[in-house]
Amino acid sequence: MKQFLAGLSILLSTTVVLGGNGYDIKLTIKGVKNQSCQLAYYFGDKQYVKDSAMTDANGKLTFKGEDDLPGGIYLAVTPSRKYFEILVDKEQKFSMETDTADFINNMKVSGSEDNKLFYSYLKWISAKGKRMEELRKEFEEAKGDEKRLAEIKETQIAVDKEVKEYKTDFIKQHPDLLLSKIFNASWEPEIPEIPTLENGRKDSTFAYRYYKSHYFDNLDLKDDRLIRTPVFAGKIKQYIEKLTPQIPDSINAAASYVIGMTDESSEIFKYLVYYITNTYEKSDIMGMDAVFVYMAKNYYLNGKAYWVEEPQKEKIQERVNALEPCLIGKKATNITLLKPDFHPISLYNLNSTYTILYFWDPSCGHCKKVTPKLKEFYNTAAKDLGVEVLAVYIEADTTEWFNYIKENELGWINAADLLGKSNFRKYYDIYSTPVIYLMDKEKKIIAKRLEVDKLEDFIRNYEKMIEKK
Repeated sequence: MKQFLAGLSILLSTTVVLGGNGYDIKLTIKGVKNQSCQLAYYFGDKQYVKDSAMTDANGKLTFKGEDDLPGGIYLAVTPSRKYFEILVDKEQKFSMETDTADFINNMKVSGSEDNKLFYSYLKWISAKGKRMEELRKEFEEAKGDEKRLAEIKETQIAVDKEVKEYKTDFIKQHPDLLLSKIFNASWEPEIPEIPTLENGRKDSTFAYRYYKSHYFDNLDLKDDRLIRTPVFAGKIKQYIEKLTPQIPDSINAAASYVIGMTDESSEIFKYLVYYITNTYEKSDIMGMDAVFVYMAKNYYLNGKAYWVEEPQKEKIQERVNALEPCLIGKKATNITLLKPDFHPISLYNLNSTYTILYFWDPSCGHCKKVTPKLKEFYNTAAKDLGVEVLAVYIEADTTEWFNYIKENELGWINAADLLGKSNFRKYYDIYSTPVIYLMDKEKKIIAKRLEVDKLEDFIRNYEKMIEKK
């Protein structure tokens, strides 16, 4: 699918916050002398540079700006690409001192209670992480010793419980802090006991349904600070791409649900609209253009995507106009063409169980590879499957077309728009060749841009699916 959203990611990452007293972050990084360091920040699944400054001979530098920084987790990045994190929220003027030998455990903070709490946690969790790694190694070494393995598992569970209790207590003591919001966002739904159905069996889908329905219980999608943390993008990606069945109707419903929990003027709203649209615009999975059309119509073309300028919106509208008539599940638009003997042939006049609409050009390099494969399929499997092929020559050089048909003995229905009246490019989004559409008896599109090698298996699987309904 053609891509029209390239470049919008820049718009998503250039938010300017006006007002306030600005930021003044003084750092001392022992081991980094007379070198340029960067102040970066998380934004969704990427990181962007906000500021840069030179250290002096003592490793001191200052990041300073007239406007407040949006809340989130920022990164102090050294020339070696090693970095440490800085929590930025209401406190925007403070000092931090550390050493490249161990950023976390050597950290000293002055003027920011948020970062004192943040690094107190990082030091504590770092120790717990080392303990868990030790236990993992002990577990590997103890294989075969069931008693010892059970002891190690109990210890691992105890450490995990300590971490949960730490975060729970922290949230209770500091409910409004950004770090508490981050802790909350990282929680996974705890699934209760699986209920038993009337037939006496456990509900096999309960865990999935419960997990998905409670997935956002602790992630505040109205808090823009979270988009600048490392937990946000992964949570969204997991829900949209893993927990949601990858079929357009399900994705569209999930998109509407998640975006509906945001404020339409927020950065999270902008990010979700862009992320979902862009993800499925680029998708190689057949049929995902339906997600692009849904997102375009429900957010970009109705003015909700207020950051998109009119020229871009016009391009999106053009793309929607091109895609809508040929989405999977739609009844194909009828086209009337001329056969080599100049007799008319209409798509709707074909009475086969399945119809392959094949747009091609004998001079196209890729067509030269695909056409012989399609011919083999037509001569060997098509008849048993009830498939007819309507091969549409997309150019106007009839001599080339006639010669290719004759020399290659193409026995399917050959046709071309010799009068230029069918508008096939408009109705079938033909901007390159070859293109294959597969339709059922009612001319409903059931597959598009399918590879010839996958045609037979697709049709047989489709028939099995129909039989089950």
